[in-house]
Amino acid sequence: MRITLTQTPLWAALVPLAAYLVILGCLHLRRRPVAVSGQVDAVLLAAAVSGLVIAGPLALLQPAAGASALTAVALLVGFVLVVAFAMLAARPRVVVYNIGLDQLRPIVSQLVVSLDPSARWAGETAALPARGLQLHLDDRGPARTVSIIAAGGRTSAEAWSEFSRRLRPAIRTVRVRSSPWAYAFAGCGVALAGAAAWLWAVGS
Repeated sequence: MRITLTQTPLWAALVPLAAYLVILGCLHLRRRPVAVSGQVDAVLLAAAVSGLVIAGPLALLQPAAGASALTAVALLVGFVLVVAFAMLAARPRVVVYNIGLDQLRPIVSQLVVSLDPSARWAGETAALPARGLQLHLDDRGPARTVSIIAAGGRTSAEAWSEFSRRLRPAIRTVRVRSSPWAYAFAGCGVALAGAAAWLWAVGS
């Protein structure tokens, strides 16, 4: 049995990215922030580009390796393993969509003090010495998305788990305005979906 990745239609490669952009648009339209783990964020991003990776780099590699079904499966498994290793190597983090640093930092400050009264800040990094935890707030600027990353040499898994667990209900109490980026993300997603539909119709 032969499976040729070079035959992956372009419309199929665009669909995951279009869906990802529409989801981002919906998240930024909400009036409350949404927090997801770094692993979930990485999986969503990997799924979004999976079609382009299959139709691009993997399709270019397959002719050199052969067109058998086993080769195609090996290439796909290799892509999954690369994503998995990248997730394992990355520092623990929580990604909060549709909120600015000015709104998120007070929430994190209150949570940090509740976890460790001796906590102290240095710029956008909080140190919780009694819990063996350091947190860094990474603002993505106008995109209204903030990543909270575990910093420092060693991170207490128990302290990070408790912080993540308490963060989600804390941010649900905050109301925010819809981000103007919502329309850009959703618009790009709809445009890609339309392009994919047109390519499918032309190719049928």
